[in-house]
Amino acid sequence: MTRYLISFDDGAMTFPEEEMPEVAKAAHEVVQEAKDAGVWIFGGGLESQRASVVATDGTVTDGPYPETKEVLGGFAVVDVPSREEALEWAAKIAVACRCAQEVRELLPDPAV
Repeated sequence: MTRYLISFDDGAMTFPEEEMPEVAKAAHEVVQEAKDAGVWIFGGGLESQRASVVATDGTVTDGPYPETKEVLGGFAVVDVPSREEALEWAAKIAVACRCAQEVRELLPDPAV
């Protein structure tokens, strides 16, 4: 099995605010489906405007980086046998959240 990060840009959710309860319900249903299928690892929405950037010298700056045009709005990590299956889960999440999803394979940890 391989783990995949499924994520979306903070500005991608452009539906009217009053539709948020319906979108949240649909998203929770997909999460439950992924849990029931045994592929859900972890995920959630992110408070994107409260990021901090920690430099290699330990300096902390309120972020994200000033030049950043897009910031991560939410993510899911799934553990599935193929990229095709990861894309299928991303499609389900895209429908529920009403925005496109990006899929990336997580590199395996050689220590595990």
